[in-house]
Amino acid sequence: QVQLVESGGGLVQPGGSLRLSCAAFGFTVSNYRMSWYRQAPGKERELVARISATGGSTTYANSVKGRFTISRDNAQNTVSLQMNSLNPEDTAVYYCKRDTGNYWGQGTQVTVSS
Repeated sequence: QVQLVESGGGLVQPGGSLRLSCAAFGFTVSNYRMSWYRQAPGKERELVARISATGGSTTYANSVKGRFTISRDNAQNTVSLQMNSLNPEDTAVYYCKRDTGNYWGQGTQVTVSS
């Protein structure tokens, strides 16, 4: 059974950093393209970052380029999102997704506020 479990969200001050983690169960992350999405209150869910199945290709939303980094740990079977220089516009629920089969995690809240 495919399951994705996010962790690492929380409250952080502007300019701070957080690292989100997505633990995968029921499949091997190295075999699939994986993505992070986010949804802010009153807004549509948007793609934040994506990593190819091989790990050789990454894609980022323009709003997070240079600040966020997506990576995969094959030994831990996890996908992470390192978020630096956070600002209030990054406040949202962040979701991990396996693109094949459209599997989503439950989400983790990130709040950037002073």
